[in-house]
Amino acid sequence: MTFDAVVVGGGPRAVAVVERLTARHRDGAPPLRVALVDRVEVGAGATWRTDQSPLLLNNTYSAHTTIYTDASTPMTGPVTPGPDLITWARESEPPPDRPAWVAEEAAALRPWSYPSRRIQGVYYREQLARAERAGRVRVTRVLGTAVDLARGAAGTRAVRLADGSELVARTVVLAQGMVQAKRSPRVRSLVAAAERDGLVYVEPGMPAERDWDRVPAGETTLVTGLGANFFDVVALLTEGRGGRFTPAGDPLRPARLRYRPSGREPRLVAGSRRGLPYRSKATYPEGFPPRYEPRLATAEWFARVAAVPGQDFVRDVWPRLAREFAWAHLSTLFAYRPEALAPGADEERTLDRLRAAVDNDEVDRVIATTVASARWAVSVARLDRPPAPGPVDQETWRRWVREHVDDELDAMHAPLTSPRNTVNRAMAALRGPVRGLVKHGALDGGSVARDVDGWFNRLGLALASGPPPDRTARVLALIDAGVLELLGEDTSVTHEEGWFIGRSAVVRPTPVRARAFVETRMSKGIVTDTDDPLLDGLLRDGRARLHGWPSAAGPPVSSGTLDVTPDGFHLVDAAGAADPGVIVLGIPAEAVQPGSAIGATPGSPSPLLAGADRAAAQILDRAGASGAAATGEEEHAQTPSAHV
Repeated sequence: MTFDAVVVGGGPRAVAVVERLTARHRDGAPPLRVALVDRVEVGAGATWRTDQSPLLLNNTYSAHTTIYTDASTPMTGPVTPGPDLITWARESEPPPDRPAWVAEEAAALRPWSYPSRRIQGVYYREQLARAERAGRVRVTRVLGTAVDLARGAAGTRAVRLADGSELVARTVVLAQGMVQAKRSPRVRSLVAAAERDGLVYVEPGMPAERDWDRVPAGETTLVTGLGANFFDVVALLTEGRGGRFTPAGDPLRPARLRYRPSGREPRLVAGSRRGLPYRSKATYPEGFPPRYEPRLATAEWFARVAAVPGQDFVRDVWPRLAREFAWAHLSTLFAYRPEALAPGADEERTLDRLRAAVDNDEVDRVIATTVASARWAVSVARLDRPPAPGPVDQETWRRWVREHVDDELDAMHAPLTSPRNTVNRAMAALRGPVRGLVKHGALDGGSVARDVDGWFNRLGLALASGPPPDRTARVLALIDAGVLELLGEDTSVTHEEGWFIGRSAVVRPTPVRARAFVETRMSKGIVTDTDDPLLDGLLRDGRARLHGWPSAAGPPVSSGTLDVTPDGFHLVDAAGAADPGVIVLGIPAEAVQPGSAIGATPGSPSPLLAGADRAAAQILDRAGASGAAATGEEEHAQTPSAHV
């Protein structure tokens, strides 16, 4: 069979493409024939696979998940209504093949709760079936791994699978999502050392794809990475092994929990570059956080910056952002914590002083002279790190960890009066406009790679993409119970003389020795060294190239993601020719499609859905008005995209 389209990757982007085809295809025409290929599960994909543990949660609200467009998303296709995740969870007539556990989880969902990834996968899978029932698209589900892509006869493209079979289509859509990295030389070395010395090493990757039973109970286990995956891993190794959490009865901080061990959990010693875990989401009186309204880094200011090409992020953008973060912190103290302010501190005069501050040190001095004590100060260069760079002794580090625990509990329980949480909300409001500056070419490519990708995006994740508050409360309870110890900033783990050895370059206790080591980091769609055989082969053979950001200092600077045309998202080869028969959506082409890694939220413009609509329009056009596969071959088009 020749399909009208083959979509490689079976997660939410694939489902959105099918939904957009259903919305665009005319009644009475023969149904479009679409094959969806996924190595794990068609409809849910790898991230949202429905066989994973219920302890693996999404970090966005239930009400913020949909697969359907509305008037907020710029597109040319029709708006078609459909249930978001919450509406779907309340449907009275579930399909007969829905797993039994779904009803229990669905009943517990609230708009402001955080769904398990597996129930979100069921939602995506059932929306795919809903689109099929309209009769305009006939879906063939293929469980397998795509390994190659070739040009076929009569203008077709052929996707070859690992088992040797081929799927031929007029249009191929690459929507692999969160592709992972190959084993690095360091990881290969640690795998070999663990096998040789009888150690346990859990290498980086998706938590749902690792064997956590290998981690020994009762023993010290070193952990590196304190980001999103860290909270998943901790849940699996504690609550997942029978540990329980109960209210601690703390009248000052009611979010505090107490951990009741099962005896089967390991003792975790964890660290990272930052030294501290991602900041928590919070519980709000109205369910959802109020939007932060910038006073300094305003929309008007961003518009002026966007009009000037080739700027340096640290010189031209960060100082204004730093002032805004400082104001987010201080304005909350002025509003809710007057006891934290120095005598005579004045709100408007402080704002004027921030406007005049030219660098991080001056911003920090404004903060330090406005607050009553160092306990209420922050450094804008260390928003995601301990309060000072160190080195520090063990007792100072322990005090900093206790203060971190208390500050997180305050931010979770009373977010509107917490300066820490206001800074988090400020970051949530500002990182999108920063992506817009990159998209509009306002930043030099070298600065994008060195600064925006190099550290600012990671800062944004640490402050504004943290875990649900209940998940953070559990991690903090484990710290209180001594089950989890934070090793310190600039953590490293090496293999020495038959052991894994953990050290902090900043905190100076005795190095920690362990037989088990877990790395919780995960590749986030970078394709330069991906384990995806199709993308890897296309790059190696010159049938694809990396997108580059233009730089005044020399050639374009690599983004680490695929180059595609800015309008049709057509794959661009090493010679600069674009293939109109191959469309790339989402994370592997994130540099050209900023924001496409983020799931679709009702009422908010969605690059994910806009891209799916654009792909659907091209699939229909190449298939012909009737929806049947057409013949003929377009000439390759040249792309204006920068490349490396």
